[in-house]
Amino acid sequence: MDNRPIGIFDSGFGGLTALTALRRLMPDENIIFFADRARAPYGARSAGELRVIARQDLEFVASFGVKAIIAACGTVSANAPDVIADFDIPSVGVLEESVRTMSVFPGEAPLGIIATAASIRSGMFERRLRALCPGREIITAACPDFVTLIESGHFSPDDPVVRTAVEKYLRAMKEAGVRELLLGCTHYGLISEAIDRYLGGKTTLVSASECTALAVSRMLTDSGMTGGEGKTDYYTSGSAREFDEKAAMLLGHAIEGAVSVPVMEVPPLI
Repeated sequence: MDNRPIGIFDSGFGGLTALTALRRLMPDENIIFFADRARAPYGARSAGELRVIARQDLEFVASFGVKAIIAACGTVSANAPDVIADFDIPSVGVLEESVRTMSVFPGEAPLGIIATAASIRSGMFERRLRALCPGREIITAACPDFVTLIESGHFSPDDPVVRTAVEKYLRAMKEAGVRELLLGCTHYGLISEAIDRYLGGKTTLVSASECTALAVSRMLTDSGMTGGEGKTDYYTSGSAREFDEKAAMLLGHAIEGAVSVPVMEVPPLI
């Protein structure tokens, strides 16, 4: 039995979808969740900044003695995959596992990827998927408004603001007949119902959060590294009150134990 916690980090609240997925699969595990709200959003940052941030987030979460880490941020996973993979503690980003899941779908219809501007700009999701599916058409779209909408409380499939944004960014996907769509930002799972409705219920939505949680669950189970009391501790570099309120809104229930930690400044990039 290994009672050490599992660490999860994200720039904001999208990582809560990874936490929820992991908790469903591993209800007895202890989890450390860190939301780096002071430096959000990551999607607007440069690749150099994101590599520095990835290392700092990994080191902060590792300081709690975790046995594994989920980088529950598509932007970090796309811009610093080597930083995650080479970390001293087993760490998994949301890119590799979700792309691997996308690659097994048969057929000739285009594959779709939606993510933050920084993720799409990096080209990493598309390159990884293209390497596994040579010759398959891949359509990508940056959706910069989604995170802001979700974190401001707009995530209901009946919300006209959400419906308008989904149509704006996914019109090309729908017209191209995409049948598998990767939700490359962990926030996007919170509007998956709106996306599914717009696409007519004909498209398989692949959740980066779900794929990664499953991979970590299998890794720890196969290694005999499971155990815990089902405890979750929350940390944020921003306002503890804001975190409490927004996390409760998105999860649908109150949380306990949000703690404000010192802001980690991004050092000058050389």
